[in-house]
Order: sequence, then structure tokens, then C-alpha cells
Amino acid sequence: MKTFITAILSVLLIQSCGTKTPSDPALWNDEQFTKWFESKEYLNGLNIIPDESINKREFAISYFKNKDSWDKAFDYLKTTDLQSLETGRHVIDSDNVFALVNEYLTKEEYEVPFETHKKYADVQYLISGIERMSITHESNKKEILTPYDEDIDKEFMTVGESLHYIATPERFFIFFPPDLHRTDIKLDEHSPVKKIVVKVKL
Repeated sequence: MKTFITAILSVLLIQSCGTKTPSDPALWNDEQFTKWFESKEYLNGLNIIPDESINKREFAISYFKNKDSWDKAFDYLKTTDLQSLETGRHVIDSDNVFALVNEYLTKEEYEVPFETHKKYADVQYLISGIERMSITHESNKKEILTPYDEDIDKEFMTVGESLHYIATPERFFIFFPPDLHRTDIKLDEHSPVKKIVVKVKL
């Protein structure tokens, strides 16, 4: 009898150790990250596609850690008339979540260096227009062009290899500290763009 009880307890212990906690993405595997990302439950009804380039692990961990901030960011994109939004800074939740709106002509590739941030994640969405974005991991950083400036939360650098994506009003991008990125690049010709960048404090 004692041996039987010990065996049952061992099985329960093994099952308990093998269970992933849904509310703790740090324990998830790649399949769970992908399933959560593709569910889009975090959008709370926002009808814009999250780009596949988004780091699913970074996003899930950050979302569950700062759910209130992320929900406010997506709700702002869902409920705001973005087309009529004026350029400049728009406060959403003090310094925790705010939006920067810009209008510009897309640039030549050589005019725009790669950059990264440490304190905030970028949710970048083109309200109108089209542009190219380049993204790579921090491990591909080569030369620092401008050291990190805490006041503007930016560092500029050159990189090795990078992947290129087309940004349109159909989808949004998210950049975390490991994501070195270069945006605002023209495709075939210079074209006007209106973009909103929602900054979410990490």
C-alpha cells in the first residue's frame, strides 16, 4: 500500500512539473508562443494584422508583465481617429504609454541609420502610405554611430545582415531592445507617409 501511494505521488509530481503555466510565458515553448501570437486575443478587437517579424517571445513576456500598458496601447489604436490625428506627441498613460505621430517623405536607405531603444518598445503603424523597414538582431550590431542617449532612449549603429519588410496600413510592427531597426525607407520612389509610433514602457 505504501509503495502504491508513493507511486501515485510520483506520477502527480511529474505531471505537475511538466505543466506549463499559461500566465507565465517564460515557461512556454515555441509552439505556445506561436499559438498565443496567432490567437490575437491581446488585440482586444483591434483589426490590424501583427507582422510576422515580431519577436513572439519578447512580446508575450512583455505583454503579460505589463498587460495594462499594452491594452491601453492597442485600445488607443482601435478607438482613435488616426487619420485626423495631429502630428506630435499624444499622452495615453503619462510616460508609461504615449504616441508619436509623424508625416514625412520616405528616404534613401543611406540616410537612415539603424537604431534601438532600451526603455520602451515601439509599436509602429502606418496610418497611410508605404515604406520599407529593415530589422536585425542585436548580435548583428557592428559599429556604434551614436552612443545610447537616455533622454531620447536611442542608440544608432551600423549592422551586418538584416531582413527587409514592407510596411502598409494593413499591419503593425513591434520593436524590442534586441531588435535593431531602420524605417522610413522608400521603395521605388519617395512617397508620403503618416505614421504613429506608440511607445510602451518596458
